[in-house]
Amino acid sequence: MSNRRRRRLAAVLGAVALAAGTGALAAPAHALAATPVDFATHCVPPAIAGIPPIDGTTNATVAVDNASPKVGDKVTVTYTVNKPAASNPVDIALPADIMTPTGKVVLAGAQSGTVDVTGPKKNDPVPGKGAFPAFSMSGSFTATKAGAITLSPGDYNIHTSYIMELDTPCTVTNPPAPVSGTVDVTDGGGQVNERAITADPASGNAGERTTVTGSGFTPNADVTVAGWNGTATTADKITFKSDAHGAFTARPKITDPATTGIVAYEGASWNPAAGAGPVAYTVTGTPPPAGPSQKLTTAVNAGTLSMSQAGDGVALGAVDFGKGGASTGALNTVTVQDFRGGPAGWSLTGKVTDFTGPGGSIDAGRLSWTPACATKAGSPSVCVAGSATTVGGAGATLASTPNGALTGGEFGVDAKLSLDVPAFTPPGAYSGVLTLTLT
Repeated sequence: MSNRRRRRLAAVLGAVALAAGTGALAAPAHALAATPVDFATHCVPPAIAGIPPIDGTTNATVAVDNASPKVGDKVTVTYTVNKPAASNPVDIALPADIMTPTGKVVLAGAQSGTVDVTGPKKNDPVPGKGAFPAFSMSGSFTATKAGAITLSPGDYNIHTSYIMELDTPCTVTNPPAPVSGTVDVTDGGGQVNERAITADPASGNAGERTTVTGSGFTPNADVTVAGWNGTATTADKITFKSDAHGAFTARPKITDPATTGIVAYEGASWNPAAGAGPVAYTVTGTPPPAGPSQKLTTAVNAGTLSMSQAGDGVALGAVDFGKGGASTGALNTVTVQDFRGGPAGWSLTGKVTDFTGPGGSIDAGRLSWTPACATKAGSPSVCVAGSATTVGGAGATLASTPNGALTGGEFGVDAKLSLDVPAFTPPGAYSGVLTLTLT
């Protein structure tokens, strides 16, 4: 099988895998059991895969680590897709650890909203024509009001890093999906954790920065923003102080390819009760090379606007006394080089003197031309030939280029010449001077 064919199949496989699921990831051991529910799912593979949307049934559960929290407690939720909507449609296997899931859990009842959940970039190899195993994603929310809160699986997305970076969003066809779990919140007098963060952009190449904005933190407190790999923080960390209102803006550099989210917290280590997140973040490329580095610089010098010509004499065709008519020829090719590298275009004009000879003169207004202009490949500008017109002593435009953000290039300019000689012009040689001006 050709490499091109394999890459095509790999892209298709990656897209279908996104719609279906990733390698098995067990739910945290402390998560409480939840009710598996079925719901219709609509998954849209990337356009490059060349396959239609996948409509099927997803079976999932939403479990929590504490089903009876008090107001102010942080509750960790685990969204597990037990049975995806599709399976591997071809014989080529997918490798391990290429898929990163993210999704949302929908809250209703005493507290409404959604919880962002992320999973680690970890999956078992998927055999050709094999079923996709389950995958899990986790996140947390703070209980803010006493009463029963229902939890339902929501939309999810799988990002794959195999051959190319692909995303396939899978949405609940008829939201909300059935309730999978319930949390009964009691009013224990606890303080609500109002800390919150956002990350923009939510993805980037390894080594790029994102802007994390936080609110609700303790004023003037030490705050750490860190990468999150689905179960723990990564080495991508930055620590600073919140402002007098408990807000901050940070620009962490995310380099760990295993990062699936970002968290922020007060204290020496991650603590959901004194932190916020995770919010989803996807690393889309490999880290920059490690070790010593050297910054390389160069310069491009601006040149000049100039022209040259293939010759300085043109012999027009002879005409007969008593008949006269068109005495024709061709302008020697003029080469224009615009190496200035600026925004200005140029204009090449010409004017001619009267043609003088032994029997008098032929008026300059009887010379006309039909210009032509060719642009050398790769030139930023495109040459425009002037109009077919009379040249005369007043002159006319032979060729030009327009102004632009970046102009320049090399151009070849030609013209067909025609002198209209009166029928009874006295015999002899007549000559005039055509002067070209480049501005």
